[in-house]
Amino acid sequence: MKKSVIGAALLAVLVGATAIWLVSRSGRDANTLVLQGNVDLRQVSLAFDGNGRIEALHAEEGDRVKAGALLAELDTQTLSLQAEQAKAKMAADRQTLLRMEHGSRPEEITQARDRLDAAEADAARAAADLSRLRQVAASTGGKGVSAQEIDRAAAAAKASEAQAGQAGEALQLAIKGPRAEDIEAAKAQLKAAQAAFALYRHRIDQGELHAPEDAVVRSRLAEVGDMASPQRPVFELALTSPKWVRVYVNEADLGRVKPGMAAEVTTDTAPDKPVPGTVGYISSVAEFTPKAVETEDLRTALVYEVRVRVKDKDGALRLGQPVTVKLQTGPEA
Repeated sequence: MKKSVIGAALLAVLVGATAIWLVSRSGRDANTLVLQGNVDLRQVSLAFDGNGRIEALHAEEGDRVKAGALLAELDTQTLSLQAEQAKAKMAADRQTLLRMEHGSRPEEITQARDRLDAAEADAARAAADLSRLRQVAASTGGKGVSAQEIDRAAAAAKASEAQAGQAGEALQLAIKGPRAEDIEAAKAQLKAAQAAFALYRHRIDQGELHAPEDAVVRSRLAEVGDMASPQRPVFELALTSPKWVRVYVNEADLGRVKPGMAAEVTTDTAPDKPVPGTVGYISSVAEFTPKAVETEDLRTALVYEVRVRVKDKDGALRLGQPVTVKLQTGPEA
């Protein structure tokens, strides 16, 4: 008797559920597909590329920031001084290279030529003195001049001749200018100084934290005076542009959804103010319905992810907010 009652009750429940399902199916609008979803939440954790002490913070939680907006700064005084030092060295190396490339000045060449003339004159005088001493020694049979005097005169003449040769070589070097190898070395030294200066400037630029996109500040994770590092985020930003709505479509309705299809997105707080959008992405892989998604079918049914790109100029949609999406699909095939 009990089994009969239980069986009859189960049968009644089954018949009722079937009837409700048939009514809901027959009551669907063939030209409109209604989906439930959420505004997609995309966030970025911002941290400084370098290390240092935070000097200033320019944003609070909840602030809307534009792409490129300055959010925080590090203390870069030490880096600025090092950059000035590198800049001065770079200027000195540049002048050294210019001096080598321009070669000797005309005045320097004139001075070298004058030194050569003086050295040649000394050499000529020393040679003449030696010649006279030898003539005197020859005419007097070696009695008028000692051998030591002749030797000293010969040594002085030889030294004067060597100095004249050195002066001549110095003149040639002044005319030719610096060696090509020395010029290339000066160029390399200048490049090294420029790279050092650029490195300091880059590290100074890393002391500023900018918003990568239009966003809303969700969290401020550091304060002025804290030590910053690349591993420690300072802000968490929720990106606001572009804004997407993520919904899921079952396999029976998948053929009704096309990329570029117009959509209307509404919220429970403003159901009479739809936000326009278009279908931008349809997944090619089926998945189980997420538990956060409410559909008319069973939660274990396989569905396909669809993203609707919205034009929310007035900022009516909040990130993560549940919304209703209506697609005008036309008559079902």
